[in-house]
Amino acid sequence: MRQVDTALAEELRRHLDGNVRFDDYTRHLYATDASMYQVRPVGVVFPRHAGDVETTARLCREAGAALLPRGAGTSHCGQAVGEAVVLDFSKHMNRLLELDPDRMLARVQPGLVQDELNLAAGEHGLFFAPDTSTSNRATLGGMIGNNSCGSRSARYGMTIDHVEELEVVLSDGSRARLRELSPAELAEKAAGSGLEGEICRELPRIVDSARPGLAQQSQQFWRRAGGYRLDRLAEGPFDLAKFLVGSEGTLATVTEALVRLTPRPKATAMVVGHFDSTAACIAATDTAMRTGAAGIEMVDDFILGLARSSPQHGHLFGALHGDPKALMFAEFYGETAEEARAGAQALAAAWRAEGHGYASALAATEAELAPLRALRKSGLGLLMAAGRPAERSIAFVEDTAVPPEHLAEYTARFAEILDSHGLRAGFYGHASAGCLHVRPFLDLTRPDQVSTMRRVAEEVCELALSYGGVNSSEHGDGYARSEFNRRIFGDTVYEAMREVKALFDPERRMNPGKVVDAPPMTDNLREPTLPVPTPIDTHFDFGRHGGMRGEAERCQRIGACRKPPTSGAAMCPSFMATRDEEHSTRGRANALVLALSQPDPAAALGGDRLNEVLDLCLECKACAHECPMSVDMATLKSEALAHHHERHGVDLRSRLFGATRRLYRLGALAAPLTNRLAAPRPLRALLQRITGIDRRRPLPTFRRDHLLRWNSTRPATPVAPGVEPGERGEVVFLADSFTSHTEPEIGRAAIRLLEHAGWRVRVESEVCCARPQISKGLLPEAERTASALVRRLAPEAERGARIAGCEPSCVSALRDEHPRLLGDGRTEAIADRAALVDELLLEALEDGTLTPASGPARIAFHGHCHQKAVLGTGSSAGLLRHLAEVDELDAGCCGMAGSFGFEAEHYELSMRIGAQRLFPAIESAPDSTVAATGVSCRQQVAHGTGRRAHHPVELLHDAVFGARSDPTLRRGAFR
Repeated sequence: MRQVDTALAEELRRHLDGNVRFDDYTRHLYATDASMYQVRPVGVVFPRHAGDVETTARLCREAGAALLPRGAGTSHCGQAVGEAVVLDFSKHMNRLLELDPDRMLARVQPGLVQDELNLAAGEHGLFFAPDTSTSNRATLGGMIGNNSCGSRSARYGMTIDHVEELEVVLSDGSRARLRELSPAELAEKAAGSGLEGEICRELPRIVDSARPGLAQQSQQFWRRAGGYRLDRLAEGPFDLAKFLVGSEGTLATVTEALVRLTPRPKATAMVVGHFDSTAACIAATDTAMRTGAAGIEMVDDFILGLARSSPQHGHLFGALHGDPKALMFAEFYGETAEEARAGAQALAAAWRAEGHGYASALAATEAELAPLRALRKSGLGLLMAAGRPAERSIAFVEDTAVPPEHLAEYTARFAEILDSHGLRAGFYGHASAGCLHVRPFLDLTRPDQVSTMRRVAEEVCELALSYGGVNSSEHGDGYARSEFNRRIFGDTVYEAMREVKALFDPERRMNPGKVVDAPPMTDNLREPTLPVPTPIDTHFDFGRHGGMRGEAERCQRIGACRKPPTSGAAMCPSFMATRDEEHSTRGRANALVLALSQPDPAAALGGDRLNEVLDLCLECKACAHECPMSVDMATLKSEALAHHHERHGVDLRSRLFGATRRLYRLGALAAPLTNRLAAPRPLRALLQRITGIDRRRPLPTFRRDHLLRWNSTRPATPVAPGVEPGERGEVVFLADSFTSHTEPEIGRAAIRLLEHAGWRVRVESEVCCARPQISKGLLPEAERTASALVRRLAPEAERGARIAGCEPSCVSALRDEHPRLLGDGRTEAIADRAALVDELLLEALEDGTLTPASGPARIAFHGHCHQKAVLGTGSSAGLLRHLAEVDELDAGCCGMAGSFGFEAEHYELSMRIGAQRLFPAIESAPDSTVAATGVSCRQQVAHGTGRRAHHPVELLHDAVFGARSDPTLRRGAFR
């Protein structure tokens, strides 16, 4: 880092209340957004209030450093990267300051996520109408910077139409409140001193000079997100707030916004038209618009083909008819469900009468709408995951728009351009606004492909202009499109825009290189700058994606891991609690790419700063399920930890947790003495000092009547009526450390139920699944442990025995980690036969073999993270539904995560994660019995809420046999 940057960092730390980071890893994390560009910033500031922003602007001006405001970093065009001091508003300045439902206004900070605003506004029947597809992480500041819109823009307009006031810090560090000004107010402002006064004096003159050029653009399509909005000032009142919308932080930095809300539709219905071709689908747009559809989206066969073969989306086709080559989704609103449904039915009838499409599907309830909306929104994630090796779906022409009446012809000619260059792409997006998202697949490590990209960008730009369209209709200019603005707007308007930039930012320090005076679109590309990775030996097999760096580099940086706790997602729990980029899956993946790009990647993996970035990963594996690219950060972290251990040695705490099986067995043998020794506070304080295990966290209670002792002396289990012992086949029951030594009643219940249903059960108690060692990065030991288990299980799996366990993390290790860790073909046979006990018991419930009496009145069920990611919660929830009404809690990660919640430096965060969603969900269900499949989840529930969480098999056992049928099953017996 340059000496001047070091001095700036010191000054910022001295004067700011917010965080300041100028280290290499942070700069690398902020060198990219969701675009194809990479530019390393000077450093990153996380302001806590507008005063921090003002001070940062002043100090940067004195140091000659540029400024770049940033929200979620989901920009497709490179707006959020540059050689500047980045202001990340998403960490601290993310609050809803005021909500006035009577006036339908909200005052927000720029880091507030759109869905969080809508959640609060929704309580009053309101919402912020520009509905971006990234609304679960897009910030209001980013939406203002890009002039975002979404699928309903034909009805509700763009962000510019919903901004009333902006509080900003100007380039000289002064503050201003921008809003619509009357002529008298403008004159008063223009008479003032300072930069705001100069703007109010000079900007009207610039607008007048641009009028001839603006008149020539009067026919340009309305949906425009590029350039400076001189047209708004020329046509209407002098409103600097609206003028700044879409300026991408190049004119001022927004610190607060007053935005207008819109009444939320009381009822929604959707009709989905099925078509034999994309052209036929687009031809039906006019009918949909004529019948009053509020949002009209289309998806072509390329996207549908990807969705059909996707594990996450294939099931969504159940509501469709036949094999459509294109779909159109049209939404209708109404005061009542009947009114909304009538609109959808009218369109379906009009399509039939006019011969558009071969079928249509109607949806009006939330259960009907949800899968169709998920399919409609699947395009970006599917395209991201669809590239061939080294190919990516690149955003550089995905945002052109033309009047809808020209869309069919325009799309056909667009496809011809792609075909002429040998490119493939999917077409999807906002048919009602004439905007289809098109992201061709390219390998930008090849110079010829970079040249092809430029030629396609130029040809598509000309094509859009020939139809009166725009080059940027939703995602702004950034590095990708700013270069073309002179061609788009003409010399007169473009020169006026350059004057605007010079007026607001005479020193060119506000996000330079965007909107005007931009570098060529092919500068600053990320892919060509990445060095060829040095080969590195790994314990896990990452060969499928080109090695460990290839696995990390699969992250497309679209920020799906940056959702707030209110989103209903599980990924990424530590980011939800900290709002810190480096604690998101994207941040960790970027950090790993940096380390693995070094000449000695093994040494870089052992670095302390990288270890710090990875430290708060709970290894919940939600990313492997929810990330569009299935980036498995848990496995990557485990591998990185192994290299860290090789460099620094293994600490005592990791050794202890890695030896969980051995320690639990000893703890049970010495019970109840072990439980008494662990109770006194002085001993817990000593334990924390020596091992780092937090004294506030309750330790597990070891059971002398452990599962293995019970299994060696237990009587035969009576089978269900009409069932022969063992007629269902063989089951190897995995006696994990927890159901063996601290919660044996769970294992006993599982074994009795399996045998009662007709399974022949063998208890496997000699070896561990290696999950604790995998989690702590003790991979050489994990390989030995897993190999020993494979030797015992493989013969039985190969002859058809089922392998079942109660603990999801153990079963998921067999299904997920073992094949990649061992490279042993026998692991595949084991993975195919491995399942949760719940799955086998559900089979017996569904065929009537198990006949439980009624259970609790209502059950609140929380699924383990590994279960959600690898195994699915359907079997556990299905089992419980045979007993009672079940509420499957939308509570994300519990925050315990095995050893994570025991560790002193993680205890507070663990409890904060639990308190975000899980604890409130359980506390709001006081009359429900709580069920949880994971031992960590049950520990966290007990500690955080004081309530006991039962394993589902316990509840089923009591319903089948009666709660008092076996006193040894009661918790607390014979401790």
